[in-house]
Amino acid sequence: MGETRPALRDAAEHTASGRRGAVTAALMLAMGLAALDSTIVSTAVPQIVADLGGFSVFSWLFSGYLLAVTVTLPVYGKLSDTFGRKPVLIAGAALFLLGSLLCALAWNMGALIAFRVVQGLGGGALQGTVQTLAADLYPLEERPRIQARLSTVWAVSAVTGPGVGGVLAAYADWRWIFLINLPLGAAALWLLVKHLHEPVRERTARPRVDWAGALTIFACGGALLTALVQGGVAWAWLSWPSLTLLGTGAALVVALVLIERRAAEPIIPGWVWRRRTIAAVNLALAALGLLMVAPTVFLATYAQSVLGLAPVAAGFVVSVWTLSWPVSAALSQHVYRRIGFRDTAILGITAAALLLFAFPFLPYPGEAWQPTLLMLLLGAALGLFQLPLIVGVQSTVGWEERGTATASILFCRQTGQTLGAALFGAVANGVLASRLGGAGDLDAVTHGLDAGTTAEPVRRAVAEAVHAVYLGAACAATVALLVLLVVAPRRFPVLKDGRTDGPTD
Repeated sequence: MGETRPALRDAAEHTASGRRGAVTAALMLAMGLAALDSTIVSTAVPQIVADLGGFSVFSWLFSGYLLAVTVTLPVYGKLSDTFGRKPVLIAGAALFLLGSLLCALAWNMGALIAFRVVQGLGGGALQGTVQTLAADLYPLEERPRIQARLSTVWAVSAVTGPGVGGVLAAYADWRWIFLINLPLGAAALWLLVKHLHEPVRERTARPRVDWAGALTIFACGGALLTALVQGGVAWAWLSWPSLTLLGTGAALVVALVLIERRAAEPIIPGWVWRRRTIAAVNLALAALGLLMVAPTVFLATYAQSVLGLAPVAAGFVVSVWTLSWPVSAALSQHVYRRIGFRDTAILGITAAALLLFAFPFLPYPGEAWQPTLLMLLLGAALGLFQLPLIVGVQSTVGWEERGTATASILFCRQTGQTLGAALFGAVANGVLASRLGGAGDLDAVTHGLDAGTTAEPVRRAVAEAVHAVYLGAACAATVALLVLLVVAPRRFPVLKDGRTDGPTD
């Protein structure tokens, strides 16, 4: 792929400061759509099920969306490097809004799940391309500021999403949780079309898209992630559906490797794993996805059953770490400018590991401020860990590789979260079964909490189950630390102003 030297200048040099502010607002709106959609649906599930039925499969409202987002991230990353960020982001946003409209018109649960998948196909473009464009628009010294803003969008969505969804479901109609996306998305699209101007990129050859690789990624990711999401929930781990999906996924992995080796422009190029910096960050952020499952999935049950908190108070305990995360991320630049990207991330993940190890030592039943304080500190530690790694990787590649590199680290984090949900769910249910004589699992405990019937032995069992999950999360943090120490280079090979005329292997 040939390019003239002027065409390699960052988008920041082609966008006036006023326009850059408008594009930044559009990126925040687009990120807000993806972030809000991951939380706003949860509190409206009772109303959706009452209207459409399908209680036995409603979990696919979340799983289907997650699967679609995850498997499309690497595809959109490569497409944005090939055709530019603007067309990919506009197409993804339009697809997301189409899915939102169709969700609002759904006539049964099956249709709603299918349309949520359509939303996810667009959501993958929103997540990956927004992060990439943020790096294009801002030079290295300013990237922490825009990344902190995007982190704040996620934090605000985590706090307000469930409440907004509950209000709309209770006082309007659950369909409005999807219709509300339309004006926000239309505003983002208008700002992008009007104000985003990417540099003209000259090519010596017609770009080729690895459609065979893209389709194989869809099939492979869909099979493996479905097995992880549904294994131990919809069917037993050693049942024929799990074994079939895992076997199919493994075969498709082999096929994907063969296809990508022969492709002229592979969706997942080999340099993503050959370069120590990107490979180390991919593995470290996969471990981050694993450990994030502990507070996001299990802490609410702990807060209600062990601490005896009401749902609103439990929600605050869960969400408080999202408040310190963006603040720490914004301040991380003052640390990594002094000691480097890797050492800053090591500092953050070491603190996170210690905090996660400390959780099982909280007294029983304890006070609400104790896990709240730990989660506040955990958010600060992870902000110090994640952002330097993302900014560091984006600064080691040029424009023509940045979309692929960014998508690869987001894909690994998403995959880690999916694996963590399956793994730690099995751990929690195993501990509960052993403590209660096989008399229950986490779902049964949750239903008991809703009915206000959780007994003292069950509360103690929940405490032990969540403690086991946090120990597992601490082990994941330790793995991330070891990866940074052993695999990551001491100094990231940062390109001057993020520009390059060719590969940087």
